[in-house]
Amino acid sequence: MINRVVLVGRMTRDPELRRTSSGAAVTSFSLAINRNYQSASGEQQTDFINCVVWNKVAENVERYCSKGSLVGIEGRIQSRQYDAQDGTKRTVVEVVCDSVQFLETKNNNTQPVANGPIKRSDLDVNNSFDLLDDDIQF
Repeated sequence: MINRVVLVGRMTRDPELRRTSSGAAVTSFSLAINRNYQSASGEQQTDFINCVVWNKVAENVERYCSKGSLVGIEGRIQSRQYDAQDGTKRTVVEVVCDSVQFLETKNNNTQPVANGPIKRSDLDVNNSFDLLDDDIQF
């Protein structure tokens, strides 16, 4: 069986970081993903996908992303059930993310703390830089 999902979309709300009783970080967010077609009236069709991410990646998502951030995710679809406060049983379908790529991040002055090599996900991708002709490898 194959259960893999790769999506690129914008966050519809700020990520929500919580901790489990054992202290593990878990962050949930929702992505808006445009479909490749429009409705008969010409309106863009959009899907809203619930996502969850765990541990260090969860902390980084909460720290560097906010409503409107463009991210790429890779993970698997998972469904779960719970009892709502009104006593009804609810089913949730969400993507459990293995990785989150920050394509656009919060526009703030928070600088990542590096403990070893700096990864692309640790960088503020909104910063610009100049390339010289000698910098291009081809």
